[in-house]
Amino acid sequence: MTAKVHPNVAAPSPGLGQQPAVAPGDGEPAAVTLTVWRKSLLFNCRGFTVFDARGDLVYRVDSYASDSRAEVVLMDAAGRPVLTVRRRCRKLIGLVGLGLSSDQWLLYRGVDEARRLPPLYAMKRAAAQSQHMRGGAKSVAHVAACSAGAGYEVEGSYLRRRCTVYEYDGRRRAVAEVRPSPKEAVGSDVFRLVVRPGMEVSLAMAVVLALDQMFGKPSLLRSWSS
Repeated sequence: MTAKVHPNVAAPSPGLGQQPAVAPGDGEPAAVTLTVWRKSLLFNCRGFTVFDARGDLVYRVDSYASDSRAEVVLMDAAGRPVLTVRRRCRKLIGLVGLGLSSDQWLLYRGVDEARRLPPLYAMKRAAAQSQHMRGGAKSVAHVAACSAGAGYEVEGSYLRRRCTVYEYDGRRRAVAEVRPSPKEAVGSDVFRLVVRPGMEVSLAMAVVLALDQMFGKPSLLRSWSS
């Protein structure tokens, strides 16, 4: 598996998590294509390992099986926290006895801020019946800014590794996309994340982590209530 993903963990790509890439020679932002591996490089860990187009390590998520926290931390290649994704479970009024809940995934900058500052974004699953007329694409998740900033909507299917993130800032435009890996032999645990100008690369990866909690099997996070 490792040979097919082409990791190069000795050569990190600093700064990629904060700004879109710039195409050589034109000075204009270009789309960033990442290879996402749904596996930690550490023994006895679950998580993600993310590489850029050169095969350099960009992000990592490492979650020990014994870790009881209901959050995951997106780290850069050097292990520095970039964003924290925390799950909050809310019981629906009148339906507690049925075990139904309305979960949110809160996105924080860094890791310490997740314990003392408000979140940057709140993400939740779309209603099951939500359906867009435009191309028949199903809305699967909403990402709302907790202060100023644009919101996002995710359409498609994460399980099939075919979904698109749209930004809503007065217009609807695609800013990120999850695609299957072109190498069919690696399976669904390896896929592509394409981030276009207009969305922070680390935020797009954090959205992927939340989508994996919503739809991935097995889940990386544990449920918790507040």
